[in-house]
Amino acid sequence: MDFGPLTQATSPIPLHAYAALAAFGLGVGQFALPKGTLPHRVAGWMWVSLMVAVAVSSFFINEIRLLGPFSPIHLLSILTLVGLWQAIKCARLGQITAHRRHMRNLFIYALLLAGAFTLLPGRILHQILF
Repeated sequence: MDFGPLTQATSPIPLHAYAALAAFGLGVGQFALPKGTLPHRVAGWMWVSLMVAVAVSSFFINEIRLLGPFSPIHLLSILTLVGLWQAIKCARLGQITAHRRHMRNLFIYALLLAGAFTLLPGRILHQILF
């Protein structure tokens, strides 16, 4: 694998990509941790912080311009920020089933599905992997 395209990319693309990769790894680990423990909460706050970095940095990546400087993927960034807020709110209110559902959906849609789009030809991750 050649990480050259990522290291040579303009800011904030490297931050966005590395935060997403870290969030993916931490998210996978989070599924294995016992729930409700201090390690789960610490890892959860780290994951939320990484996801905020991924979502916010995306607003400064405007390579695909369909709606002014934005693309439909930016709508996912807004939904990610709202979903993170809802997941935290549910955990604080003791609504653990809803918290779990929000976090699982964020992992699937904001990381896996959005990440799949980075594998399209012409995108940096596609260049690195293929």
